[in-house]
Amino acid sequence: MVDGKKLKKQIIHIFKKHGLSNKHADIASSAIINAEIVGAHTHGLSRLKMYCDRIKKKVINSKPKIKIKKISQSISHIDANNSIGFVAADIGIKQAIINAKKTGIGLVGIKNSGHYGLSGYYAEQAVKKNLIVLCFTNAPPAVAPHGSRKKLFGTNPICFGSPTSSKTPFILDTSVSEINRGKIRVAAKTGKKIPAGVALDKFGKPTTDAKKALLGVQLPLGGFRGSGLAWMVDILSGVMTGANHGGKVKDPFDDFSGPQNVGHMFLTIKPNLFVGNFNEKIKQNIKRVKGLPKIKGVKEILYPGQNKQKRFKKNVNKKIYIPENIKNDLESLIAS
Repeated sequence: MVDGKKLKKQIIHIFKKHGLSNKHADIASSAIINAEIVGAHTHGLSRLKMYCDRIKKKVINSKPKIKIKKISQSISHIDANNSIGFVAADIGIKQAIINAKKTGIGLVGIKNSGHYGLSGYYAEQAVKKNLIVLCFTNAPPAVAPHGSRKKLFGTNPICFGSPTSSKTPFILDTSVSEINRGKIRVAAKTGKKIPAGVALDKFGKPTTDAKKALLGVQLPLGGFRGSGLAWMVDILSGVMTGANHGGKVKDPFDDFSGPQNVGHMFLTIKPNLFVGNFNEKIKQNIKRVKGLPKIKGVKEILYPGQNKQKRFKKNVNKKIYIPENIKNDLESLIAS
């Protein structure tokens, strides 16, 4: 168990040793620590070595010259120059917030980025500024398009955030696959089975073997519906932005042949564009859903983001547990 503040300093130290500036190291470490606090361990410390390996191989640019092209008062296009994804996304969401505050709507497309962690982490930044937000990012091939046994789409998360009448924002952050790919990687390392119905092996047969699933394909959420959503995200964050798409995003763990060129898309909206009493209306909306009759065993109907906020409050002042294999990676990165 390690104190969160101490751990953040260690991660900053590691990133600075790998060439990141103080500011960029702080941005990246904050996102990683946040993932650990909210329980999204697949997007936290477990990926630290991967980021550092990619910096060493020069497929992440530790000293990027990020360019922001102003298309209009509302729209910006960012070339992240192969920066670590946390930095590209942080700049992108902040620009989208600025644009929306000026005109009511902010749209930012990003190319030449990398894996940026949790989409909800960036959505929360916009919601704290009293904005509605949509976040999209594409990812390396993992999901088979409906009807295919060859992977092409990433798990391509979709994220929506909205202010509420309480301090807990509405944050829906979900991949379009039946299961998070990070969970399959963890299961493969620990020798555990994955649920049935979430993956096929390389021969197109259903499997609960995590290692076979990584060599095969993940299945989209809801069959053709999830497949269509994955395609939609690939168009929005890949085709539109000028990033890689159509299965061309490189796997960050296994493919060091070049930068990932991940694409992101952020859309921020003032919630009172059409009605002046949004806060009262969203309060009524949530109250109506929460007041519905509950099935047996359910104490409360939760809206997306409530569980995550509870985990954050529970863990924010606690020490962070580090598994032995990750602890070894951390010690090695500090010593190297």
